[in-house]
Amino acid sequence: MPLNRPAEPLAPGPRGATQARRWAGAVFEEIGRSDLAESAALAMSEVVTNAILHGRPPVTVRLRGTRDHPRVEVRDASPDPPAPPHADFAQESLLELATFGRGLSIVASSSLAWGAERDGEGKMVWFEPAVEAPDTRPKGVFQGFDDDTDEPSFEGTDSFVVHLLNVPVEEMQATLSHSAELRRELRLLAVAHQDTYPVASDLSTFFSALARDYRWQMGGEAIREARQAGRSRLDLDVKASVDSGARFARLIELYELADAFCRNERLLTLARSPEQVAFQSWMFGEFVRQSAGKEPTPWPGDGDGTVSLPRAQP
Repeated sequence: MPLNRPAEPLAPGPRGATQARRWAGAVFEEIGRSDLAESAALAMSEVVTNAILHGRPPVTVRLRGTRDHPRVEVRDASPDPPAPPHADFAQESLLELATFGRGLSIVASSSLAWGAERDGEGKMVWFEPAVEAPDTRPKGVFQGFDDDTDEPSFEGTDSFVVHLLNVPVEEMQATLSHSAELRRELRLLAVAHQDTYPVASDLSTFFSALARDYRWQMGGEAIREARQAGRSRLDLDVKASVDSGARFARLIELYELADAFCRNERLLTLARSPEQVAFQSWMFGEFVRQSAGKEPTPWPGDGDGTVSLPRAQP
């Protein structure tokens, strides 16, 4: 059964570290995984210490994943990767944290898998606690820090412009949020359980490569501007590679496979609703159609206006 507990805000300073450790013990008892409570509390102590000392408030903790593979997530508002504690980190009323900050190595020794990634304007550090210390400490998987880029893989090659017309703002925002969540869940599943779910790695690689090429063009700033102007629809011009038709046709197929993963509770992300399927089929289908030389087909329905962006040059 998927786990999706609400985020728990932590108190500032040493009280937050104590609160997090107690939270970890209680929540793993609650889901019937008391065998993981001790390792979860140990790893939690280090991650939260890093967030309090080197991150920015607010700091929250959350339990996600499934009962068989529960995952703890710690978020803070700093975009920087987690840092090892300084030698003088016990100063300035943080003496209590000295019993907790023992280096990120304790996260690895208490986890089956762990890592960190940019999460909006901050970061999220996650770990999947282990019943016993693994024979080989897993290497942390860091995403979206030094290796993240907004440069598409087809930059400098032949390209054309896909015109997405009359795009509903809320549906587009929901698609962006769902896609980001799906990519993250696939990536974590591939990292933590590649042997059990080898297809997750293939899905993750494909979704991430496509997101790298197009997410920066898919309306983040335009959505904000449309909302500020009170508009419900917008037009988007997206620079696309010449092979985008085949790639988005494959994306439509893989989304169906990902939905099956979600319905079988292999992923925390919920399967798409019929409305989401209809919208995404239209949007992804526009890449397929227009790459074949067909004219744009607007999303049907009337809004209260549109926000048109300058047309990109192919």
